[in-house]
Amino acid sequence: MKLSHRAQEVSLSVTLALDAKAKALALSGRDVVNMSVGEPDFDTPRVAREAATTTIRGGSVRYTPAAGTPAMRQAVARYLETTRGGVWSSEEVTICHSTKHALSGAIHALVDPKDEVLLLLPAWVSYVEIVKLAGGVPVSVPGRADCGPDFAAIERAITPRTKAVLLNSPSNPTGYVWTRDEVARLGRLCVERGLWLISDEIYRRLVYEGDPNPSPASLARDVRERTVVLDGASKSFAMTGWRIGFVAAHKSVAAAVERLHSHLVGAPNTVSQAAYMAALQAPGSEPEEVVAMVAEFDRRRRFLMSELDAMGLVAPNPRGAFYAFPNVERYLDARGSIGLCEDMLESEGLALVPGAAFGVDTHVRLSYATSMEKIAEATRRMRRFLSTRQVPLASPVTRRAR
Repeated sequence: MKLSHRAQEVSLSVTLALDAKAKALALSGRDVVNMSVGEPDFDTPRVAREAATTTIRGGSVRYTPAAGTPAMRQAVARYLETTRGGVWSSEEVTICHSTKHALSGAIHALVDPKDEVLLLLPAWVSYVEIVKLAGGVPVSVPGRADCGPDFAAIERAITPRTKAVLLNSPSNPTGYVWTRDEVARLGRLCVERGLWLISDEIYRRLVYEGDPNPSPASLARDVRERTVVLDGASKSFAMTGWRIGFVAAHKSVAAAVERLHSHLVGAPNTVSQAAYMAALQAPGSEPEEVVAMVAEFDRRRRFLMSELDAMGLVAPNPRGAFYAFPNVERYLDARGSIGLCEDMLESEGLALVPGAAFGVDTHVRLSYATSMEKIAEATRRMRRFLSTRQVPLASPVTRRAR
C-alpha cells in the first residue's frame, strides 16, 4: 500500500512531537518541565464559557454557513474596526476552525503550484509544510541578528515566481514585534511588486512594552487590499481547544476560502462561534480576564529574560507573544539545536524547542505560557545542564553559524 507523495513528504510538527514525548516521559514517572508548547495556562474567559453553555442548552447546535454565522462574521468585522481601524464588512470575513486553518485556507486560495512564498526567519514550523501542501515553494529569508527584518535580503529573495510574503508579528518563536515603519516598508514593497501580504496576527493582543503591534491592514488602502489578516481566539483569549479563528481580506479572497472550506471541512464549530463572539463583544472591548493574563505574561517574561541574561545567553527582546529565543550556539555539537534539546530532555527532564524547527539552528525556544514556579525550575535545570555541557571547540554547527 502506497501513500500519496503529499502524505509521505509532510513532516509532523516538531513542537507537537516534542510535547508528546515530554508528556509520555511524564506519564512514565519522570519529573518533566515542559516549555515546548505555546498554550496559555489560563482558563477560557467566563463570558465565552457561558455563551457556549447557553448555546448547548438551547439544543440548536446545527450546521452554520461555511463562512460562519452572519452574526459571527459581523462581530469580527466590528472587532477589526476597533483593533485595526477602517471600515470592514462581513463579506471580508470567513470564520475558520482555527488560525492555522485560516492560514491553510488563505495559502490554498492564493498559491498555485511552484509559486514562491517568502518566510521571514525565524519562522513558525507549520508555515513551510502548509505552503508545500498547496504546491508552493517556501523560500526562507534570514533576518537581522536581533531577529528583525532584513529588507535587503527580502528584496533579493523576490523573483518572478514570488506570490506572497508571510508576516508574523508578534513573532513565534522570538516575540519580536515589528515597528510601524517596518510594517509600512514591507507593505509598500508588496504593493510595488504585486505580492500578497499574509499577516499572521494571532499574538496581536500580547504586546507588553513599547508601541502596540501594527497591522498592515491599518495602513494605506492599497496595502490593505493586498493584506490577508489571520487571527483567532487561541492565544489572546486562552481558547486553544475551542479551535476557532478567521481570515479577513478582500471579499474575493474571503469568498475563495469559504468555497474551499465548504468542501474540505464544512461549517466551523457552532458552539465555538458562540463562545468566540461573546469574547469579542465583552464589555470593555475584551473579557476582564485578558488584562490579568497579559499582566502575568509580562511578569513571567521579565523574570525569564533576567534568568537567561544571568546565564550569559543573548536573546531578542520579546516585546510580544510568550516566547524567549536565546542563542545557545556555543553549547551545540554536530547535531545542532535538535541534539541539544534531546540531551536536555533526557538528562534534565526539560522540554524546549530546537531553533532548527524555525530555520535558525543556533537558538532554542522557551515558552513562558506556564507558571512562575515551572519557569523558575526550568531555568535551574537549564543552568545546571549548560554548566556541564562539553562540546568541541569547532563543531560543524559552530562553523556554519560563523
